[in-house]
Amino acid sequence: MPATSAVKFDGVWYAYDERPVLRDVNLTIPRGGFAAVIGPNGGGKTTLIRLALGLLKPARGRVTVLGTAPEAARSRIGYIPQRTQIDPGFPALVEDVVLTGRLGPGGGPYTTADRAAASRALDRVGLASARGRSFSTLSGGQRQRALIARAIAADPELLLLDEPTANLDVTMERELYDLLAALSGTLTIVLVSHDIGFVSPLAETVVCVKGTVAVHPTSELTGEAIREMYGHEVRAVRHDRGCEGGAV
Repeated sequence: MPATSAVKFDGVWYAYDERPVLRDVNLTIPRGGFAAVIGPNGGGKTTLIRLALGLLKPARGRVTVLGTAPEAARSRIGYIPQRTQIDPGFPALVEDVVLTGRLGPGGGPYTTADRAAASRALDRVGLASARGRSFSTLSGGQRQRALIARAIAADPELLLLDEPTANLDVTMERELYDLLAALSGTLTIVLVSHDIGFVSPLAETVVCVKGTVAVHPTSELTGEAIREMYGHEVRAVRHDRGCEGGAV
């Protein structure tokens, strides 16, 4: 029977140079869920994602991803890092960038199936007409869409995104979140973000990370909980229907 949880942390601790970053983390994200990970800089959000990828090992506790160890599940995970390693000026076509998501451990030439999968991924993110363009000519929002296409080209079951809207303007940010909303029906999404106003209509669960982890249904996330986590008021802006917003 397949595991019902996509990501599970049981009593996980992690430290850098003996300085605890995450303490006694207990977290379950169900398959098919959409979880937003929020918290102040240095609170441990990226560390949480790296543990889920198996790039870091917990000092104590256990991490399970898709019913197995994170490193064993890696081929079933799509990942968008906080900073891409693709040079925007590198003379690669959009299709070539997306195809790299199909590379296996041994590399090798791309197959007809690989190219079909890349084509489907580009279509899903709305970039089918840009497949023959140079990656360097894309806008910031289009580049992020291309990177999401690369991540989903391998048909993952879990998509991890670490602040994918950094340096995007409001319009591009809205378009990217609309795309994630469309993808959320087909795979589990875990998204690190500082934009509470954008994320709250999308996510079912908010994972608040500040050394320890607290999990809230989105509907129960209060201004008091946010102020306690960040240590100050946070401007939560709704970017839909009239851009309503306020401090929380």
